[in-house]
Amino acid sequence: MPTIYGKALSSRLLLGTAQYPSPAILADAVKASGASVVTVSLRRESAGGRSGEQFWSLIQSLGTAVLPNTAGCHSAKEAITTAHLARDVFGIEWIKLEVIGDHDTLQPDVFELVEAARVLCEDGFSVFPYTTDDLVVAERLLEAGCQVLMPWCAPIGSAKGPLNLDALHSLRGHFPGVPLIVDAGIGRPSHAAVVMELGFDAVLLNTAVARAGDPVAMATAFARAIEAGRLAFGAGMLEPRDMAVPSTPVIGKGVFS
Repeated sequence: MPTIYGKALSSRLLLGTAQYPSPAILADAVKASGASVVTVSLRRESAGGRSGEQFWSLIQSLGTAVLPNTAGCHSAKEAITTAHLARDVFGIEWIKLEVIGDHDTLQPDVFELVEAARVLCEDGFSVFPYTTDDLVVAERLLEAGCQVLMPWCAPIGSAKGPLNLDALHSLRGHFPGVPLIVDAGIGRPSHAAVVMELGFDAVLLNTAVARAGDPVAMATAFARAIEAGRLAFGAGMLEPRDMAVPSTPVIGKGVFS
């Protein structure tokens, strides 16, 4: 299992906590998934008053690590402020850093993202940056102090699955010792299996489970797909070939006439 910022994760699935039909279904889905980390938005926690306190109590009862996020922030300054508020509210150094640059695709503003990451790392945060699949941006985030990268595979909530497998494959090859967590755009368990087969360390998802007809069953399906993909990567998969290769040897076979 991957170790991130000195903490060994017990699962390769990280699960979001928004959009579930009910708190009870959220709790059951998290348990079914075996997720070792759940993400929580400060805006949701702080906006609901008493309901926010009840939600936080539910999250604490799950027994998982908590990863607060800066969802909804559109500038480095806003994200930095939100991260500090999250640390005050949750008492946690971990922060999933989101700085959105486009309203339609929810693509990160990589310039503001790198700046926010630099400031937060200097302030002692353990930053999990939601980023693109760009190698240069990844380099800048690592130089800023990040010890993990969270590239998207498609726009948040789009359920399109990996749109650029070549880029994701390049990221894995370029940063062999860096924990890589695919974040955003995964809609089906098969999508999760594909990115795990590339050698990624974990998957973070939310909408695909929360908005499923049966979130608990879907959480179980994702957990199994992620495990299968990782096992396949470790086992060593056959690379695609241009020509057919017979499974039965043709040299030394018996000849009957």
